[in-house]
Amino acid sequence: MHHRIHALLAPVPGIARQIHSFHFGPQGAGKVYIQASLHADELPGMLVAWHLKQRLATLEAQGLLRSEIVLVPIANPVGLEQVLMDVPLGRYDLQSGENFNRNFLDLSDEVGDEVEAQLNDDPRHNLELIRSSLHRALIRLTAPTPLQSQRLTLQRLACDADMVLDLHCDFEAVEHLYTTPEAWPQVEPLSRYLGAQASLLATDSGGQSFDECFTLVWWQLQQRFGERFPIPQGSFSVTVELRGQGDVSHPLATADCEAILKYLVRFGAIEGEPAPLPPLPYPATPLAGVEPVATPVGGLLVFHSLPGEFLQSGQLIAEIIDPVSDSVTPVRNEQPGLLYARSLRRMATAGMVIAHVAGREAYRSGYLLSP
Repeated sequence: MHHRIHALLAPVPGIARQIHSFHFGPQGAGKVYIQASLHADELPGMLVAWHLKQRLATLEAQGLLRSEIVLVPIANPVGLEQVLMDVPLGRYDLQSGENFNRNFLDLSDEVGDEVEAQLNDDPRHNLELIRSSLHRALIRLTAPTPLQSQRLTLQRLACDADMVLDLHCDFEAVEHLYTTPEAWPQVEPLSRYLGAQASLLATDSGGQSFDECFTLVWWQLQQRFGERFPIPQGSFSVTVELRGQGDVSHPLATADCEAILKYLVRFGAIEGEPAPLPPLPYPATPLAGVEPVATPVGGLLVFHSLPGEFLQSGQLIAEIIDPVSDSVTPVRNEQPGLLYARSLRRMATAGMVIAHVAGREAYRSGYLLSP
């Protein structure tokens, strides 16, 4: 194992921030990148990463790693220190107001311009050419803010990976994941091993999130050059939502760690016989089919439905109670589907999204993510 320390731009003198990456296995034979807690108040992934670090060290000592595996257990030191009056605020950067998992750099045009004259009919040549160009483009950049310094560091670490796993969680939720339709055949075994109850697919969800900043580069280059040159999908990414924020325990983390290791064996990054594939709990569905269920009024939020329940159209999800007027407002879903996540808050404000339901038919377009 090689431990590398990446210094981030300091906001003021006397402050030092770092990202720590742990590198296992041989270089030059493929690369897997795994990070945790990019939203710094989402900690189940950090515990899974800790378990992975112990297991990967053992597997490396046994000579069972076929590919390089890079692990970043704390992907957001900027957000991790944002604790206000005992409340962690790790989703948004307090300096800019930006979501830590949005607005990663899109370098597809710059890379495309640089490699166009050198592309040929060899997919492997084109893959290496594009990866090198992407890496150089990221190295050339300088970050003007601490947030951009953190984003740039993470992109540099993962830009040449065959697979990117970004470990998150929701508020109260069952295990679920996000990836692209193009990558789903490769990702489906991971969904099965994890027991993901929802697998949500979109090529471009609109936010330039960490996972999509890699897949979109390759997809956009395929759209630009695909009729002239073979451009492979040089990287695929998965955002894994490890249930809810309170689901930080060794039994859950151990099970998730084992699921990821089984997937890495099947993927070929770890030597071994692939474990049998469990059933897929729920079919993959379009992210554009997710219904963000909002309340029209504010008040005390009392849920009637649990994450993991399949809802019919018009089913009662929650009631909003006004203790002053005694009014009780039911909140129901319009689309049938799996209730996979709901709010942690129990005092709702008017217009607040209180739950997400994964429907099977796409009906939304444009920006598909939560704020």
